[in-house]
Amino acid sequence: MTVLLDNLLSITEAANHEVTELVARATDALRARVTTDGKISTQALETDQHAAHGLAWLATYGQSLTQLLDWAKRADAAGQLGQMEALILQIGFGEYLAQIAGGIPMSQQESARLQDLGIEWTPKDAAATLITRGNTNAARMALIELMQDNAGRATFGTSGLEEELEMIRDQFRRYANDRIMPHAHEWHLKDELIPVEVIEELAEMGVFGLTIPEEYGGLGLSKASMAVVTEELSRGYIGVGSLGTRSEIAAELILCGGTEAQKQKWLPGLASGEILSTAVFTEPNTGSDLGSLRTRAVKDGETWKITGNKTWITHAARANVMTLLARTDPTSTDYKGLSMFLAEKTSGTDETPFPTEGMTGGEIEVLGYRGMKEYELAFDGFEVKSENLLGGEEGKGFKQLMETFESARIQTAARAVGVAQAALEIGMQYAIDRKQFGKSLIEFPRVGGKLAMMAVEIMIARQLTYFSAWEKDHGHRCDVEAGMAKLIGARVAWACADNALQIHGGNGFALEYAISRILCDARILNIFEGAAEIQAQVIARRLLG
Repeated sequence: MTVLLDNLLSITEAANHEVTELVARATDALRARVTTDGKISTQALETDQHAAHGLAWLATYGQSLTQLLDWAKRADAAGQLGQMEALILQIGFGEYLAQIAGGIPMSQQESARLQDLGIEWTPKDAAATLITRGNTNAARMALIELMQDNAGRATFGTSGLEEELEMIRDQFRRYANDRIMPHAHEWHLKDELIPVEVIEELAEMGVFGLTIPEEYGGLGLSKASMAVVTEELSRGYIGVGSLGTRSEIAAELILCGGTEAQKQKWLPGLASGEILSTAVFTEPNTGSDLGSLRTRAVKDGETWKITGNKTWITHAARANVMTLLARTDPTSTDYKGLSMFLAEKTSGTDETPFPTEGMTGGEIEVLGYRGMKEYELAFDGFEVKSENLLGGEEGKGFKQLMETFESARIQTAARAVGVAQAALEIGMQYAIDRKQFGKSLIEFPRVGGKLAMMAVEIMIARQLTYFSAWEKDHGHRCDVEAGMAKLIGARVAWACADNALQIHGGNGFALEYAISRILCDARILNIFEGAAEIQAQVIARRLLG
């Protein structure tokens, strides 16, 4: 008996239409609850925060299913919708529809339920069929058997990318296999910086200038290419996959808000890797509340003098330039008084990490995400040339930073997909090799089922990430889509890492096994570039507003 449902594409399309209507109903219901005098009330939204974040998750599931279905349609049109791809579609819809009906996990202890939003849902025939027959044990075991036959592919099932992007994927997958994965765990255990030789190799491959226009020395490629490269490098080691994030943020800031002179000065060096950048935004006790930043910049002739403290600054010692957010209007108490600087510094060494006058720093020891190191920085009269005020205008810093968040979150979603893929591949290989009770672990349904669900959710997160990048490449506002990709990608990465460690049993808890590193690396994804709670709040505000 086949485990695949008949007319799968038409059934999933009908079910997806139901979810779209459900999201619209939920949005209307919550909007009515938090609207006062025709406007969304901030206080009411905060009071009803659980429901608001539940709406964000529901809408994220809706968009996820839409993108999974669109992927399957493209595969079908190209003659590539085989049984493996069809099973991913069927299981994905079956599981996510069941969660929508019963409760979407927002964290280990919080679920978003439709009754929280004041609505009910009785699934119609298509959705009801998928809920009861989509994600079955038989379907999961059929998928895991096909996955074993296709081990070594970049994705389990066609990724749906155009040929050029698949070629880029193959190039960076080979590089990650050959140059990163054999050394990543040692770098992690020794808490070492990623070797300079690796940075030089990535620079030669164009990683730091992927999306920088050709006229400024970059490759001028798409955000989709950036997502693919980031995914594959992060599959090797999240630290390596995150190296490009530094230049991506700096380049985006300069492209969107810089003067032509600043573009000519900084972008070629960023693209070539000769200039390494770091983002200096966060302060102690402020977290995501960037409007409360206290680091100040005071004009003194042809220089600005910076005084204050920053924290969680990645790759700070090696960097040559800091994109530094500081308050230039001392009378302001919100984001309107903030300005962005391109603050030059001398690259440090292990012995003297911060040799530049006016700044000091100390390392923050962390569980994972170790290849670039995290630092606290203190500035005391640190000098920045007046020409390095981004855009030459004061008070534009917060707005300039907001313009980079779409790209940064797309890239973070891609990092999450790469980490999740690494967990799947390592967990699957261990389950094949490890024998218990006379057979491989992968033959046990609870183990095989875990791996099958990893593949399904990775494909969901991957397609939502690619869609966000496509929207960005086509000039569409995509803060919601990028936020959704980051929101679900981070959860998927953690689930995959946790389950892969569970498959390893006690060995997974041993530092010598790579899965222990991947678990630590996966955990940060739900925190940086906007914690899950902040991400859900932003999505809800946009949906309601």
